[in-house]
Amino acid sequence: MIRKFACWGLVMAALGLVAPSEAQTIKIGALLPMTGPQQSTGVQIDAAIRLYIAQHGDSVAGKKVQVIVKDDAAVADASKRLAQEMIVKDKVNFLVGFGVTPTAFAVSPLATEAKIPQIVMVAGTSSITERSPYVVRTSFTLAQSAVIMADWALKNGVKNVVSMVSDFAPGIDAENFFKGEFLKGGGKIAEFIRVPLANPDFAPFLQRARDDKPDAVYIFVPAGQGASFVRQFLERGLDKAGIRIIGPGDVTDDDVLNGMGDPVIGTVTAHIYSAYHPSALNKNYVAAIAKANNNMRANFISVGGYDGMHLIYEALKKTGGNTNGDALIAAMKGMAWESPRGPISIDPETRDIVQNVYMRRVEKRDGELYNEEFETFPAVKDPGKVKR
Repeated sequence: MIRKFACWGLVMAALGLVAPSEAQTIKIGALLPMTGPQQSTGVQIDAAIRLYIAQHGDSVAGKKVQVIVKDDAAVADASKRLAQEMIVKDKVNFLVGFGVTPTAFAVSPLATEAKIPQIVMVAGTSSITERSPYVVRTSFTLAQSAVIMADWALKNGVKNVVSMVSDFAPGIDAENFFKGEFLKGGGKIAEFIRVPLANPDFAPFLQRARDDKPDAVYIFVPAGQGASFVRQFLERGLDKAGIRIIGPGDVTDDDVLNGMGDPVIGTVTAHIYSAYHPSALNKNYVAAIAKANNNMRANFISVGGYDGMHLIYEALKKTGGNTNGDALIAAMKGMAWESPRGPISIDPETRDIVQNVYMRRVEKRDGELYNEEFETFPAVKDPGKVKR
């Protein structure tokens, strides 16, 4: 009798007449800063995840997809605790998100122990993928943009800069990779300034930079802080002194660019995405994000989340729904596709993203400010892992 009931249960499940079991549900644990200074990062990633599921369905490889979002406020200790809960209690198959590098670092040992893919959708320190064989990145590294920014600056009349970066791992990466390339090409760096990550007041540092009389300030701050930096840059009159802003694209983040005003027009940055990227795929993506989120403009953070979901869905298709961590990582290695940002792939050796880096200039188009791409560097690997 027991055997008959068991067989009948399998038939009912196959017909979709009973609730799916744990094994029939793909659980994605998203650790996002939904509150605190990095809240805009969490909001963008959450919007991208929801959009991808809305467009591609809430099932893949015959299994339902469930996303569990937990707010870590970009605090590493909270990320570690919440990831442990997701692994033990929620039994997630993926850990995704990671708005800042310390949160990614904190969770990597847990991903290794549990053999769960950790999809880094935001954090940009080069060494993150080296922390666990289960880490795959769909965002960027600071090194990708910093090296190209240094080369461009040298070729375009910027010979003397002040370097100003947030004092944590991505900022140090941005400083070091820019410094190496810029000094090698004959440039001069008048001063290296590191500003506090939490609630920085840029004014005293900007005054020091103005006193140094550089051609430009090379700046890296995480998404969300660019508007404050630009406002204080203008208040201190650095623009009137002929000092330019250059750096990775975080400083002119699409999410806050319009609020910076016309004085930021002409600012040149190197980055991996612009909401003004001219492909049809991106135009549709930007429109869809705006429609679903009260006219929010898509930015480089959201596209990292959107591509992270694509990576998960396609890996599951390749494994036939098998959620074994090693099988999923093997499926992800070497994967390539067209993203709203352009062509991207996952380096099979490093599990890091390979992508175009664009030189962009802030311009006013149709009454709004955009980062308009004017030069493309194709298929850039992370310079931190490229043997020279």
